Amino acid sequence: MCAEALAPSQRHTFIHNGRLIYEWDQTLTEVNIYITVPSGVRAKDLAVNIQSLHLSVGIKGNPPYLDIGLAGRVKASESYWTLEEGTVNLQLCKAEKGEPWTAALAGHTVDPLKQQEEQQRLMLERFQEEHPGFDFSGAKFSGQAPNPRTFMGGMSEK
Repeated sequence: MCAEALAPSQRHTFIHNGRLIYEWDQTLTEVNIYITVPSGVRAKDLAVNIQSLHLSVGIKGNPPYLDIGLAGRVKASESYWTLEEGTVNLQLCKAEKGEPWTAALAGHTVDPLKQQEEQQRLMLERFQEEHPGFDFSGAKFSGQAPNPRTFMGGMSEK
């Protein structure tokens, strides 16, 4: 119950010219990107390429819908994508466990207040992982939260 309470409760959105381009969220170990595809598109119609610092998503035979750098480094070999109910779900495995991302894709940074809220949630997620017998779901920080990856000597990679 405690870990679920610290999971991302809402997605960040990237809107361009009044149109939703993608949504994203993150945990200590992954960044998830959600892209709605046109009706009738099947997984075999998609061209998805995940590299350590770059992402390309599109429909085969067309220019990519997204062809852009990632906001952080990922383990490409451990990252994957699925198509579920008209949405491409990209699960990107962070190269640096616990590192808070300010955006999913380069140049699409969320506002500083949301960044701080995200860092606080990730710090609580780290506390929960390190102390599974305790419930940190109601905990609050007074002031700025530290970086979950580097706080007190860093995180275990397990």
